[in-house]
Amino acid sequence: MNSAIVFLPLLGAALAGLFGRVLGDRGSQIATCVPVSISAILGWVALFQLAGGQGDQTVQIFTWIDSGAFEAAWSLRFDALTGVMLAVVGSVSALVHVYSVGYMHGDPGIPRFMSYLSLFTFSMLMLVTADNLLQLFFGWEGVGLCSYLLIGFWYKKPEANAAAIKAFLVNRVGDFGFALGIVGVFLVFNTIDLQTIFESAPRVAGSTFVFLGYEVDILTTLCLLLFMGAMGKSAQLGLHTWLPDAMEGPTPVSALIHAATMVTAGVFMVARLSPLFELAPVALEVVAFVGASTAFFAATIGLCQNDIKRVVAYSTCSQLGYMFFACGVSAYAAGIFHLFTHAFFKALLFLGSGSVIHALHGEQDMRRMGGLWRKIPITYGLMWVGSLALAGVPFFAGFYSKDIILEAAFGAHTAIGLYAFWLGIAAAVMTAFYSWRLLFMTFHGTFRGDHHKLDHAHESPPVMLIPLFFLAAGAALAGYFGLPMVESEAFWGESLRGFHAIEAAHHAPDWVVVLPTVAAAAGIAVAYLLYVLKPAWPARIAGALRPLYLFLLNKWYFDELYDAVLVRPAKAIGYALWKGGDGAVIDGLGPDGIAAATLNLARRAVRLQSGYVYHYAFAMLIGVALLVTWYLVRGVM
Repeated sequence: MNSAIVFLPLLGAALAGLFGRVLGDRGSQIATCVPVSISAILGWVALFQLAGGQGDQTVQIFTWIDSGAFEAAWSLRFDALTGVMLAVVGSVSALVHVYSVGYMHGDPGIPRFMSYLSLFTFSMLMLVTADNLLQLFFGWEGVGLCSYLLIGFWYKKPEANAAAIKAFLVNRVGDFGFALGIVGVFLVFNTIDLQTIFESAPRVAGSTFVFLGYEVDILTTLCLLLFMGAMGKSAQLGLHTWLPDAMEGPTPVSALIHAATMVTAGVFMVARLSPLFELAPVALEVVAFVGASTAFFAATIGLCQNDIKRVVAYSTCSQLGYMFFACGVSAYAAGIFHLFTHAFFKALLFLGSGSVIHALHGEQDMRRMGGLWRKIPITYGLMWVGSLALAGVPFFAGFYSKDIILEAAFGAHTAIGLYAFWLGIAAAVMTAFYSWRLLFMTFHGTFRGDHHKLDHAHESPPVMLIPLFFLAAGAALAGYFGLPMVESEAFWGESLRGFHAIEAAHHAPDWVVVLPTVAAAAGIAVAYLLYVLKPAWPARIAGALRPLYLFLLNKWYFDELYDAVLVRPAKAIGYALWKGGDGAVIDGLGPDGIAAATLNLARRAVRLQSGYVYHYAFAMLIGVALLVTWYLVRGVM
């Protein structure tokens, strides 16, 4: 059963990818939706078995690499952490597959699209069941490749091609550090097997090596290199620029990448390697700092975005920051709990946004929406559920997971913990504001766009709405049912560390417990004031604070900065090497130069063949004169 969870999506990908023309659109949809759905069900069964006390299992498929001292088996690791990820990844992937049947209706590349979705799911399942770092890297790169294929699925759009390339290249920056970290782990521990590494790590703790004349802690260096990979994959501050541009792909792709799969891979990796990170406190502080900074930074940008999908995308970036700073204060269980709840409400918001876009025939700008709740009331109600969960309103999923993260950050009683706590509170206010700004601008007020689109707006078909109901149930109930799981050290067993941080969260003062709810209420109230009661005010505020507004609207100018510092110089150097080095020097002195010289000599020789006898006689006379001169000169010498 456990092997089937992983390999059923691969079977679906192979059927749709290799035999899509034979199966057709509907056949390819069935061939992918059915295996992924079965895999999702089996994933939940595995989670309940692990929660019921079934011990950890390792299923060895075969020996992958056996070269000298290096050996890597292809094995599937099943423990509590894997079980949670299997349930989340399988559920969201299955619902996205079903949703895609309606959303992609009429697209000429349906078999290819469905194959990519299933291959993406297989790669993620390979990642979360990895028993060694090489297999983890295999799944890591697999989701990176599939994200490139899915973001650039509409390859005739230049924007989609550019976004796909950008995602691929930015992730390669992080993956370079990740690969160095894996190599370093092998050099230090002489193995890439996770369990062996964890058992040996305490003996390495405190050891150093000399780099550029400085004593550097080994585990801190390894953890920072590994975290560099997580920063790229999970779009943390500095390596985040690919995530919003990924919206150029179809909406189901946005939901799959941003909700439970690719972007959460970094959080999963840090949690999986918690035995290493717990022995590297400096690395943990870096994780907390980057996570808290990302949560705040992305939330500020979400305030001013007008594309409905980009608002939700920056929300994802911000929520990933919460997950990371939870891990940074050793509350790994709280971070995974937020990953669990976030998957449902974020997938709901993305697919709900897709339903809005579908109703308006491709319109994504919220400034051209408004008053849609009468046209698509079911989508409106479901978006309410997602927004309540995202804002952290009590008794919805986000309330439970976000609160315990903030309480754990405060309970750490460290400078970095307080930094994370206060930035997390600020981000909570902004999250509530922009999530309800989206709701009010889209569904309330008067319609501001093309009335022809409004006249033809309609509710999505059942095949798109049914997945939303399942996700809404998760957004409403996942926090309540998942909270006992977080607090149970027995459930997690050896798969996670840091339960002292969860215990410290329970001793937070009452004001710390209440403050996130107050923050959510404040954000919602301000959004209601500005976009329902006083809809003319936002434009006035933007005008009065125009420099700040443009700064946030243009995403802190990170893209412009990278373009000026990295992209343009790289292009200039490449152009100079192309024209000056390759063209002028290599080709100029090499093949092109020799060919040009030969051609020039040939042209000159052609001129001698005039066809006149007296020309040839004159040439012979000159030749005789030269020969006589040569003999005379030799005789004198």
